[in-house]
Amino acid sequence: MASHRKPRSRIPGPLTGHGRRTAVGFTTAALASVTLLSQTANAAPGAPEPASRSIEKVKERVDTLYHQAETATQRYNAAKERTDQQRAKVDKLLDSVAQRTEKLNEARRTLGTYAAAQYRDGGMARSAATWLFADSPQDVFDQSHLMDRLTGRQKQAVDDFQAQRAKAAEERGRAAESLASLTASQKQLKTQKKTVQAKLTEARQLLANLTAKEKARLAALEKKKAEEARRKAAALAEKQRQEAAARKKRQEQQQEQQQNGSDSSGSTAPSAPSNGSKAAQAIAFAKAQLGKPYVWGATGPSSFDCSGLTQAAWKSAGISLPRTTWDQVKTGTRVSTSELQPGDLVFFYDDISHVGLYIGDGMMIHAPKPGDVVKKAPITEMPIYGSVRPA
Repeated sequence: MASHRKPRSRIPGPLTGHGRRTAVGFTTAALASVTLLSQTANAAPGAPEPASRSIEKVKERVDTLYHQAETATQRYNAAKERTDQQRAKVDKLLDSVAQRTEKLNEARRTLGTYAAAQYRDGGMARSAATWLFADSPQDVFDQSHLMDRLTGRQKQAVDDFQAQRAKAAEERGRAAESLASLTASQKQLKTQKKTVQAKLTEARQLLANLTAKEKARLAALEKKKAEEARRKAAALAEKQRQEAAARKKRQEQQQEQQQNGSDSSGSTAPSAPSNGSKAAQAIAFAKAQLGKPYVWGATGPSSFDCSGLTQAAWKSAGISLPRTTWDQVKTGTRVSTSELQPGDLVFFYDDISHVGLYIGDGMMIHAPKPGDVVKKAPITEMPIYGSVRPA
């Protein structure tokens, strides 16, 4: 006997149907009111900033985001360079494939001509055809000789067709591999572009959400940081001058000892040679770019990123540098900070994500970050990784 289930009765109240929506709506409204009151209280003149709104933490986060964006920019630059190189290789291979295909088609046409001739001949034995159409014994000899040569040309046509077909297949395979590599490079390029954009968007949103008071405090922090960097740069420049004078004195003493036939075992290794006029040309180029905007991935002429600026500056002096900071740091002669000379490249951070062009007195020209322009700045405003004198 089938059992009857009693229908479950609905309990009216705030937990079901319209009641639940009413409760949620009431709670949301209440929370909004509390939040509004809290914001109003915090916005009152003279009221302290909430702990979660520490401008120092905002600045630290923004600086971190810009640094991460610059690192991603270098990855983007590397991916773009690989993509451009791979695209050029693919274009060259496709041109070669097209030329090889034309040769293959020509070999196929030649082979087809012989095949058509044999078809028209009806497969008649060569000796019978020769005797049938010969007017004299001399004609038999001439036609036999001609057929022997024709057979040789037919064989050559077959060999040529097979060779062209094999080469065409090989080149098509290489082109397919290069296309796959190009696709992978393009994917990496797209990924790095998204990473850069995401970091910059977050940084911009943080800055856009600051109140006028917070922006003023941030500007004061930036000013304080810049002043401290200038003091350190001045101290560094003085130290460089002292060490340069000491090196010069040691070199003079060494020369004097050598002239007097003395033992020169106490001499020090000479510093890396200066590029002189080429360095001056690179600096002149960089100075001409002052005020132009930083744009990540840009190499000029209207905008630059950090490595794009140094690459363009030294290119104007006739020296080719790689695209990324990671490759530029491997080019030329490594020099210590105390031995820096105008034109040297100074690299920053442990991940070597930023570079500037040294101009002397502890100062450089560099393309700093999005929202900024090519400018002069102390090399002490960021942690120095190392320096290179381009060759």
